[in-house]
Amino acid sequence: MTRPFNFSPGPAVLPDEVLQQAASEMLDWHGSGMSVMEMSHRGKEFISIAEQAEADLREILAIPANYKVLFMQGGAIAENAIVPMNLSRGGRADYVVTGSWSVKSAKEARKYCEVHVSATNEADHHTTLPAYGSWKLSDNAAYVHVCSNETIHGVEMHELPDLAALGSKAPLVIDASSHICSRTVDWSRVGLAYAGAQKNIGPSGLTLVIVREDLIGHALPITPSAFDYKIVADNGSMYNTPPTYPWYLAGLVFQWIKRQREGDLTGLAAIEARNITKAKLLYDYIDASGFYVNKVAANCRSRMNVPFFLPKDELNDAFLAGAKAAGLVQLKGHKSVGGMRASIYNPMPVAGVQALVAYMKDFAASHG
Repeated sequence: MTRPFNFSPGPAVLPDEVLQQAASEMLDWHGSGMSVMEMSHRGKEFISIAEQAEADLREILAIPANYKVLFMQGGAIAENAIVPMNLSRGGRADYVVTGSWSVKSAKEARKYCEVHVSATNEADHHTTLPAYGSWKLSDNAAYVHVCSNETIHGVEMHELPDLAALGSKAPLVIDASSHICSRTVDWSRVGLAYAGAQKNIGPSGLTLVIVREDLIGHALPITPSAFDYKIVADNGSMYNTPPTYPWYLAGLVFQWIKRQREGDLTGLAAIEARNITKAKLLYDYIDASGFYVNKVAANCRSRMNVPFFLPKDELNDAFLAGAKAAGLVQLKGHKSVGGMRASIYNPMPVAGVQALVAYMKDFAASHG
């Protein structure tokens, strides 16, 4: 069966071979006589799955030994509350606003700490990134929060800020939900990274938190035990029953990432090179088309989420209908922005982007 190319922003496309492996193991995982869905999270079978997934993720992202990897629930939206409950100590936190998700993050954090907006691109309608040198960072911030890839507006930080060079002693916290495992991470600049799994890692229901050890153990008294990073870490992410099946599927995706090849590159390096190729192919066509428009500044365009607009909104329905007929689905832009959006996460092959560009050319030719 030939599946359509799925450009959903999340829950998003998963690698075919991962889905096929999960299907083959659905009724009997490795001779256990059980589906992973049916296993005790404390049994030896699932413990082996969990440990392998963490080891593979640590290898893929080169996570230092002094960082804990937590497999949690609640999505990135829950982390908007869980982060300040664990890190703020009831004081001040700096937030950099670069799109819809960082707006939500700052709003939620205000329930638990004083929020100082250190920089914002709202005047540019979230189409640029405030220059790092322009950030107004607090002297006493408990942490500095950024969304390093804005899924809705298509803005990405291609290099993480060096807070020490900007005069801040605070740890950097990044919402990396929509581009985690798409590129390397400079952990010397990051105190904590969190990500909902449903973009590049697996199905919804699982949330990853990668946190430096010295940042845990300071949760506010109101923090629910299941959301206290220290308790979660001390219990191997099994203080409460974790999302076992999404954890298992994430592990399969990590193994898939490790198997990737692109020329002489392997693993995450191959994934990143392919992502650069896909994004360049699509942006180059949009810019040259004279028909479609991407409004994001060229130096901060997302490799994962590419919003674009047709000359007239009246053409949107026809574009989407034609795309579906051509085997290209879930291209409608977010309701707050409009237009179209192609999310081209890790599992999207170059052929999928090529097919999208070919369709866009045909549509432009017939409607220009």
